[in-house]
Amino acid sequence: IICQILKMRIVGILFIAVVNGLQIPSRVVNVGVIGAGRIGVVHVEALANCQNAKCVIISNPTVSKAESVARMYNVPEWTADADEVINHPDVEAVWICSPSSFHAEQLVKCAAAGKHIFCEKPIATDLPETISAINVCADANVKLMTALQRRFDPNFARVKKAIVDNEIGDIITMKLCSRDPAPPPFEYVKGGGGIFKDMAVHDLDMSRHLMGSEPVEILASGTCHIDKKIMKLQGPEAYDTANIIVRYAGGKEAIIDVCRQAPYGYDQRAEVLGTKAMIQTDNMYPNTARIFAADYTGNADLPYDFFMSRYKEAYKQETVAFVDALVNDMPSPCTGEDGLIALIMAIAAGKSAQENRWVQFSEVADSVKCDEEGCMIVDLGVEPNLETENWMQRAVSNLRGSSSTKKKGIFSR
Repeated sequence: IICQILKMRIVGILFIAVVNGLQIPSRVVNVGVIGAGRIGVVHVEALANCQNAKCVIISNPTVSKAESVARMYNVPEWTADADEVINHPDVEAVWICSPSSFHAEQLVKCAAAGKHIFCEKPIATDLPETISAINVCADANVKLMTALQRRFDPNFARVKKAIVDNEIGDIITMKLCSRDPAPPPFEYVKGGGGIFKDMAVHDLDMSRHLMGSEPVEILASGTCHIDKKIMKLQGPEAYDTANIIVRYAGGKEAIIDVCRQAPYGYDQRAEVLGTKAMIQTDNMYPNTARIFAADYTGNADLPYDFFMSRYKEAYKQETVAFVDALVNDMPSPCTGEDGLIALIMAIAAGKSAQENRWVQFSEVADSVKCDEEGCMIVDLGVEPNLETENWMQRAVSNLRGSSSTKKKGIFSR
């Protein structure tokens, strides 16, 4: 009788939920998070608000930070050891939100443990290590998502929708700008990979995402106008301002400008001109209030001045998107290959700026060879291949290694 009463109560609760339009989760993914810094907290919050996911453990070297976040978002376990997250018996997927230098090692451990992986960019700090890490995930048959969050920003998503739905017709050209409110400290810039890898990589990826085709070659320039101290650094680390042209298959081009300082706030805009219409995004503001005065008409406040505020919704949506892919066994919405191509584009941009010429992406891709032992740079001065528009297809056998010729290519989409 008691069992029957309990069953009737459960059925009643489910009926009320359905009547009220509440969705019952089809499956809940148990997640572990590595890193309790700013990004880690954002993703734990997103997971806490995602009905199909549950964060069961979080780690941070300073364990008090992990404990604080865990208590704030009702995460039952915390630890100082990332390996405990990776090897936790209940964890199905791991969110890697640790410093960049740890990403590749932790990613490989996750794959070995059979855990799906959400990894903040970059996957690794150099090209061979990035390719090796992606190969490990492919061999382990685990899903890998690169967290290029701008793809999930509602503004950029609306631009993509307009292109896909043919609201603007065929793309003629596009422009992207990315300007930070203030330059980062010298210590951050030194060893950070430079303005193309650290900053413009998001815009390079967005241009590819919006264009819907593959890049062929790039022309970039870099200068220093703001923080003269960084001029003594090497390569693209000495630039705080850069301009880029990316040429895509069919001759279409994307124009990008990036700068470390915009005194009016965080400036992130896109514009796409098509044969039928043009679509553009504006910056995000804390509110929609406007002032109308004798000497001024415009927004009452400046745009957001911090990327965590500007892209808060994007960080949430990318978490929801990957959880949905796990629950429904769908492809990752932003793959490791997407992250790899963005890195190749950033490396080629730096090479172009230093050598003052157009650089074909095949030059970078063909400079890496992989085999059973791993991946390595074999020739940074490789001669450009004339078949530039097929550079990704040609690179498949090189980058997947001779032992993986029957497997899905690293650049297949």
